Amino acid sequence: MSWKFILYDWYGLNVALFQAINAGTPATLGPLAWFFSLVGNYWTAPLMLLGLWWWSKSAANPGCADAVRHRLIVFGAAFLLALLAATVLKLWLDFPRPPAVFGELVRVIGESERHYSLPSGHATYSALVIGALWPLMGRPGRVGLVLYAVLVGWSRIAAGMHFPADVLAGLCLGLGSTVLAGRLIPLVAPAWQTARHTSALVWYVVAACAFIADQLAKLAIVRTYAYGEQVEVTPFFNFVHVLNPGAAFSFLAGAGGWQRYFFIALGLAVSAWLVRILKQRLPRLEALGYSLILGGALGNVADRLLRGQVVDFLDFHWQGAHWPAFNLADVVISAGAVCLITASLYQTKLVKPEANQCGVR
Repeated sequence: MSWKFILYDWYGLNVALFQAINAGTPATLGPLAWFFSLVGNYWTAPLMLLGLWWWSKSAANPGCADAVRHRLIVFGAAFLLALLAATVLKLWLDFPRPPAVFGELVRVIGESERHYSLPSGHATYSALVIGALWPLMGRPGRVGLVLYAVLVGWSRIAAGMHFPADVLAGLCLGLGSTVLAGRLIPLVAPAWQTARHTSALVWYVVAACAFIADQLAKLAIVRTYAYGEQVEVTPFFNFVHVLNPGAAFSFLAGAGGWQRYFFIALGLAVSAWLVRILKQRLPRLEALGYSLILGGALGNVADRLLRGQVVDFLDFHWQGAHWPAFNLADVVISAGAVCLITASLYQTKLVKPEANQCGVR
């Protein structure tokens, strides 16, 4: 008797519950299952973040505004932790989805998927929403949150996408990530508050962490997948193993080979400039942006020095149209650019009162 039969199959109860819910759901409830699969999708996270931000800004009570702002930070950190953990579990376990087990006997709402059943990403996200909003809600709101999570979990089973054990695992993962984020933030906050007046070593450590994460991710792809292999994770996202001789998002990938040395020299020059910039006293968000760009740039430079080309493995697509594959270093560089733009807008906002004093309207 294996651990999977006990912990996942529940001595056969997992399959029995799935068949009862999937087959027993009337066809008239199909639109309801589709709707809760939609609102339980982690792609709605930007709306959640925007809603919490607006709530924090519009709250008349300063104590309420601070509480909402804290839950916003907790939700963002928990979301990143849960996304990373869910991706690792899906790829490591690779449990089959119901259509791969029962074939045509499963009623599927939407596009059929066959791999990476555990955990349910929708259930994970619904638990993250509960964890973020629970302390801010009264009893009626909490009842609504529980009902939301139940309906999201039900929708994934009724749609033929997940087994009940996948839903339960997703709920546990989301709540666990929220608890972990809530414990980590008070530990990180003091260092973050003093980082502006700390030596550049803090930001060099951030850059080093970004560099190491990028290189570990690329090593995992190279060791796990053959060159050119493509593995479907969701209907719109694949893991791939491709080599890109160009820059981010395959820019200049079709050049004749000179671009390798050009981008190595450019990357090293930009990195040296960023190292110098980070020695200055900078606002935290601006310093974070520069450090992320530094870590990402060094990650791609290391690829060009060691492999001759950059390893790309993130492939997003929609209705047959594929965005050029990219890697974690590209994501980090883009995040750094967003930090710099946000910092610039924030600084512009700060100087507006001075401009008004000078007669500018």
